[in-house]
Amino acid sequence: MRGPTSTSFANLLNRPSPESGSHQDAGLPDARRRRMLFNAGALCLSGLGLAGCAGGRKTSSPGALNRPPAPPPSHAKPSAAPVPALRPGAKVAIVAPASAAPNASDLAAQWLEDRGYFPVIMPASRTRLDAPYEYLAGTDAQRLDDLHAAFAAPDIGAVWCLQGGFGSWRLLDRLDYGLLRQHPKPFIGYSDITALHLAMQRHAGFVTFHGPMLAQDLVAGKGEPTESHLLAMLSGQIGEGAWIQPPPDGRAMELVAGTASGRLVGGNLALIAALIGSRHEIDTRDSILFFEDVNEALPRVDRLLSQLAAAGKFDGVQGVIVGNFTRIIGTNLDDAQAQSLLYPLILEQFGARGIPVLAGWPSGHGDPNLTLPLGARVTLDTARAGLRLDQAVIREAVG
Repeated sequence: MRGPTSTSFANLLNRPSPESGSHQDAGLPDARRRRMLFNAGALCLSGLGLAGCAGGRKTSSPGALNRPPAPPPSHAKPSAAPVPALRPGAKVAIVAPASAAPNASDLAAQWLEDRGYFPVIMPASRTRLDAPYEYLAGTDAQRLDDLHAAFAAPDIGAVWCLQGGFGSWRLLDRLDYGLLRQHPKPFIGYSDITALHLAMQRHAGFVTFHGPMLAQDLVAGKGEPTESHLLAMLSGQIGEGAWIQPPPDGRAMELVAGTASGRLVGGNLALIAALIGSRHEIDTRDSILFFEDVNEALPRVDRLLSQLAAAGKFDGVQGVIVGNFTRIIGTNLDDAQAQSLLYPLILEQFGARGIPVLAGWPSGHGDPNLTLPLGARVTLDTARAGLRLDQAVIREAVG
């Protein structure tokens, strides 16, 4: 019996589908699919929409440093190691590895104080570069120094991203993964922060958290269980054997029924695709793949999925979770309705593979934003519309 939060794709469409009789025929016929994509509108560019104001530091190039050799390719472990629990009263580093939100760091600090933590505002989170690098919170060196200092400090209990935007990928070849391995701790963020999640999964080997960011989600007041679920997971209250499920009014949709186990990997679809061919690309072997995005058009989502398929990134996938896709370009529908236009594209890629697919999962740019422990081993159950943690993601803090 399906859980109360699970809705089948056929029921969503409210009509029988001649293609739904088998997984191999689950995609739309070519003519209908082309017509659907044409009606969705042409691909267009979205504005940066960055928070904050000018007042940063001028620079001719934010990346004008000698680049050390990038780490050699490494193979992901079967599962990532748990990280120390975030204790009440612990220090939390506020970092901005990507875009600027200079006015938000103090609000984020107050949010943390109100919940019993001691905020440590890292310098780059207070600044913003001038054009043409106004999308960056400080130079690459400044943002990198903030990350290294936050991980190296023994009294910092977690490294929490202020917001996403653009620019995290610029840091990957310079990040000291040996330092991170020596000082594992909760690292929280999503969207553009996906680049850091993927690199850390490749080279550092501990669980990281695809979860709400301080300015972009928590100060902005995203609904429950966005906050409570995250804090419960970071404190170790959600442990091995626990189920992660959408809230009762969530609308998870069972596109392909089944159960599957694997390492939970993924994040923002555009960032996952952008890193293909690099040393930091996603490792999907024996995985439950999660992806979400914002401000994308249907043809571009189609292209991103096709790129990953052509790169062989779906070959080792055991199950799929499709997260929030919000503000889909070219539609006049609300987010919940617009997301259903994606499902034929999803089924075209995964239906014939016979692997479970659960869509409409509330993680990413939507509201609420459930935290996911990347790198951890999980079991996906589409009928239950949930994920079971098959390992601990938090261990007792040392010291």
